[in-house]
Amino acid sequence: MNCGFVALIGRPNVGKSTLMNHLLKQKISITSRKPQTTRHRITGINTTDAGQIIYVDTPGMHGDGKRALNHYLNKTADTTMLGVDVIVWLIDGLFWHEYDDIIFKKLEQAGLPVILAVNKFDKIKDKDDILAFIATAQHRYPFEHLIPISALKGNNLEQLESLIIKLLPEGDLIYDAEQITDRSERFLCAEIIREKLTRRLGDELPYESTVEIGLYQEKPGLTKIYAVIWVERMTQKNIVVGKQGEMLKNIGTDARMDIEKLIGQKVYLQLWVKVKKGWSNNERALQSLGFNDM
Repeated sequence: MNCGFVALIGRPNVGKSTLMNHLLKQKISITSRKPQTTRHRITGINTTDAGQIIYVDTPGMHGDGKRALNHYLNKTADTTMLGVDVIVWLIDGLFWHEYDDIIFKKLEQAGLPVILAVNKFDKIKDKDDILAFIATAQHRYPFEHLIPISALKGNNLEQLESLIIKLLPEGDLIYDAEQITDRSERFLCAEIIREKLTRRLGDELPYESTVEIGLYQEKPGLTKIYAVIWVERMTQKNIVVGKQGEMLKNIGTDARMDIEKLIGQKVYLQLWVKVKKGWSNNERALQSLGFNDM
């Protein structure tokens, strides 16, 4: 069997999490239209008769930010490429961005086989443009394969997996065949809450917000979860709570429904919003809030 790790890389909001969820046919990574939704290294495991592909979804690669959180996201994306066997670089459409030049340099340093996946090709009207772009891309980097896909609609994903499995080394299964991720339910619940927070608030959502699970208690027929949404300023807290607490209530309802689907039983979910000034620019605070993937 062929077994190994595959890093999904690319710019923020290009569709990496959507791609992994569709490859696994199960939701592991949270998604939204807001850039930098993915903040942690998320592992998704797909075991077939041909072998085991261990996908690693990473935060989007972007320019250096001033805050400690930005440095953390970039380092997480960079270090992921050090421990994988294959890289899938997902790009959005038929054009390069300024930061893509930095990714080219990182790929050269990694020295690993790279598949270039051109996402959202179903939106491109002239398919000849795809062929022209692929020809140009082959001059820029020695990609093992170039393949147009649609992460959202699932187009060409079976072909993508077939290309990946052939590039992985032979070996025994690394994880149990039934395992889908190496992340705990506690972690996934925090991510679900953060997804609902992101989707409900959209552009209003403070970038300096995160979710921490305080209590996760499993009992027969009911799981109790107490979670804190951390922000940096009182004005941000007011946005998350909403008028008469309506926004926080809606976020909790949305999250509870998805968490119940995840764990397969009823959930009692209690949310609080608290202020921790400057947490996103404090290394110690980041560690205490679970930003310790590296």
